[in-house]
Amino acid sequence: MTNRFLTYDRRHYGMDHDRYKWSMLQDRPSVRWPGDKPLALWINISIQHFPLSGSKPTVPPPGALTMPYPDLRHYTLRDYGNRVGIYRLLRALEEVDATFSIAVSGQLGERYPKLMRRLATSDSEWLGHGWNMNCIHAGAVDVDEERHWIKNTKELLTQYSPHPVLGWLSPGRLQTANTPELLAEQGVSFHCDWVNDELPYIFNTHHGAMTCLPSCLELDDVFVLTQNLHSEDSYQQQIIDAADLLIDEARELGAGRLLSLNLHPWLVGQPHRIGVIRDILKALLNARGDAIWNAGPSQIISAAMAS
Repeated sequence: MTNRFLTYDRRHYGMDHDRYKWSMLQDRPSVRWPGDKPLALWINISIQHFPLSGSKPTVPPPGALTMPYPDLRHYTLRDYGNRVGIYRLLRALEEVDATFSIAVSGQLGERYPKLMRRLATSDSEWLGHGWNMNCIHAGAVDVDEERHWIKNTKELLTQYSPHPVLGWLSPGRLQTANTPELLAEQGVSFHCDWVNDELPYIFNTHHGAMTCLPSCLELDDVFVLTQNLHSEDSYQQQIIDAADLLIDEARELGAGRLLSLNLHPWLVGQPHRIGVIRDILKALLNARGDAIWNAGPSQIISAAMAS
């Protein structure tokens, strides 16, 4: 009886799954970024659609509507991001010639064609961000329904994106047991949902290997400002502190590091917050420009894997 509980055929060094080869960052080959800069900076804008009504998701994503439907107050705040905040945020990024990616809810392709055309002018890399923020990849979602969400999202975004849609950031960074395989089926080559690392790593699926490019949760604007309830000044200082430590660490160890920032237009596109975003961008891209390589996700993955 005792042996039955102690015997486990997936017990081995590191982890009890085969999604990736377990390793510690300090034991891996050093990553070198272009120009031998110590820090790579990945900036992503998450552009989301929160439905006004319908069934609430089993697992609410960050920023989910909280009042009984129809939750007009919170819906219109989220919608503000797609009507006003996104344009303010794009201007701030373009003023400093920043490279950034955009993760977009697929349903926005049906609802906001003018916005989609404006996004295409930035020449940024696009990532799938789920069909909408109620279609959550978690729990016992029917596999065919989840496949439908992913397929429709990629098809809608491909109609507007200036580049192939190769990446994926799930709503809430959530996945079912089937999500990686379904993404691989649709030709997605990397996802950004697992936050267990600071550098890209190979992620296995039944349809072949893809890459996980971790999107930092701890510096996500929604996490810092609305969940941890920190001030905008604290948010700014946390990002600068992270950049300075990673630059110092990379120089000390002779190994490149990565800083990822995820921004939401409905939150930081507000007139009382956009100044903080401008200050952050100047601190990173101007004051520390000699140490930072600002690039899109596919560029970062390619550089990391070539090291």
